[in-house]
Amino acid sequence: MIPPARRTAHLCALAALAITPLPAVPAQAAAPPAALRFGACPDAVPVPPAPERVECARLSVPLDWNRPQGPHIELAVSRVRASGTPSERRGALLVNPGGPGGSGLPYAVTKRAKLPASVRRSYDVIGFDPRGVGHSAPADCGDMGGLFAAPGADPVPVGPAAERTYLASLRGMADDCAAGAKHVLPYLSTEQTARDMDAIRVALGEPKINFLGVSYGTYLGAAYAARFPQRTGRMVLDSVVGPWNWYDFDVIQSRALLRQRDRFFAWVADHHERFRLGDDATQARRAYLRVRQGLAAHPVKGFGPAEFDRTVYRAMGRTERWAGLADGLRAYLDEGVVDGLRPASAFDGQDSRNYEAANRLVKCADGPAPSPRRIVADIRHIRSLDPQPVLAGMEASTCAYWQHRPAHRTPLGSPDVPPVLLVASAHDPVTPIEGARKLQRLLPNSRLVTLEDDYSHGVFASRGNACVDDVAAAYLVDGRAPETDLRCDGPGLPSVS
Repeated sequence: MIPPARRTAHLCALAALAITPLPAVPAQAAAPPAALRFGACPDAVPVPPAPERVECARLSVPLDWNRPQGPHIELAVSRVRASGTPSERRGALLVNPGGPGGSGLPYAVTKRAKLPASVRRSYDVIGFDPRGVGHSAPADCGDMGGLFAAPGADPVPVGPAAERTYLASLRGMADDCAAGAKHVLPYLSTEQTARDMDAIRVALGEPKINFLGVSYGTYLGAAYAARFPQRTGRMVLDSVVGPWNWYDFDVIQSRALLRQRDRFFAWVADHHERFRLGDDATQARRAYLRVRQGLAAHPVKGFGPAEFDRTVYRAMGRTERWAGLADGLRAYLDEGVVDGLRPASAFDGQDSRNYEAANRLVKCADGPAPSPRRIVADIRHIRSLDPQPVLAGMEASTCAYWQHRPAHRTPLGSPDVPPVLLVASAHDPVTPIEGARKLQRLLPNSRLVTLEDDYSHGVFASRGNACVDDVAAAYLVDGRAPETDLRCDGPGLPSVS
């Protein structure tokens, strides 16, 4: 990784240089992108084991694809070549890790290492930092309305005064993004990024793009399919974001998190001898609330209710993190320490600041915004379901005060796209499975592979499930989509030692 001071300087330099006017071209369409010239990668990109190697390049694209003669930005692209013979090669597989705001430059290495061997032999795996992220004209929203204060304000407002303060923080966040991002607010959208993907395809010399998108990457893939159905190759969309407005998605997710947390309480009670948080779900919940109430009253070294809720939000997404969360709860109750709850990476670090900024910038550029009145009504409704919800994923609430209003929502899917493989965990709380079912209607040639009895986010080449991995590998390598939707047996909830 780039050391913090050096990385900050590097990103600032990129931000200053990334948006540069190019000479006008006579035609109204964008000039064809030049072939990519690959070379050394930034330090943040891991080195794969020999004999494989990763290489990186930069690609100039219009800031606004509807004004191709206007200012341009540069995208950072990475590549690990297929390891098989020339006859095995199937082309380029573009990958995206999610977000919005996730850096894809190192993902060509880290995700590729988990892919089935047949896929690694068949594809050049291509990563890229989407516009506004990492090494691709990184976005900066400054203080973002106090989001990075430690301890942060309680993210669950109770009562009219707290609700007004909560809305004011959203306004402050939107104002900070307007000041930091300035004229790029409208252009860090999924639609513009989808057109960047096609420019990468052209620069690689590929007639079609094959794609593996996870979480937000599924939304991005569906947007590419909507605009370029004839250029869409084999596409795996894993842990599907449904075709909702972003704010609607955030609300649906917040309710799914309540169900997941109830499962966590029951699981903790089932392992009472290990965690000692109560031998039934009600007792486990009470222990959890004692921790949160204690941190709300007396934060520990900058770790308060906002930091706690972010930890819970992250842990609920992957069941392998549950034991660590339960151990952290016990340690606080026994000793008043938060070391087991505090994340390894600082929330106010440069990478995190860029992620949080890009996340809001993309969501607010993609479609309609909620009204402040609706935000308050939804919070009150969620609190009627559970007085202490987890609202850490409600990023699109900021869009209520956004200074740019998109003209339309992002088009997703197309009946003209070749068969697409959708993959979902049956009980994923981050991207609930109903999103996959809704997107499938917009991709009528698609097939859905469901991992039953699973409660985590991210499935293909992630959960170690041979059924899912074999089906997806056969699709990517041989183009064999299942004739019907499939269900694979999942692992259930984790055991503890």
